[in-house]
Amino acid sequence: MKKKKEYTSKQEKLARFAKALGHPARVAIIQFLAGQECCYFGDIHEELPIAKATVSQHLKELKDAGLIQGEIEIPKVKYCINKENWLLAKELFGEFLGQCICKKEDCCS
Repeated sequence: MKKKKEYTSKQEKLARFAKALGHPARVAIIQFLAGQECCYFGDIHEELPIAKATVSQHLKELKDAGLIQGEIEIPKVKYCINKENWLLAKELFGEFLGQCICKKEDCCS
C-alpha cells in the first residue's frame, strides 16, 4: 500500500494565513492595525461598514490564525498585529509568490 503524501508545515501555515486574509474586511482590519501601535475593538468597528458582531467574527479568524493578538483591558479588548507571525507570513508568501511558475517563457501563451 502506497503511503499518502502529507502537506508540509509551511504549506499548512501559508494556507491558514491565506484563509484568514481571504475576506476584504479582514484585509481592512490588518491595514488599519498596521498603522496603529494597538487599538481597541471600538476603534476597529468605527473603521468598517459592518455590524459589531461581524467585526468580532473577523477578529476571531485573524486571531485564530495568529496574525493578530488581543489583550483584555476590562471593559475593553485591545488588538495589535502579532509581529512574529506577520513576519513569518511575509516570508512564506514571499517564497510562495516568488516561485517560477513556468520554466519556459511561452509555456502558457
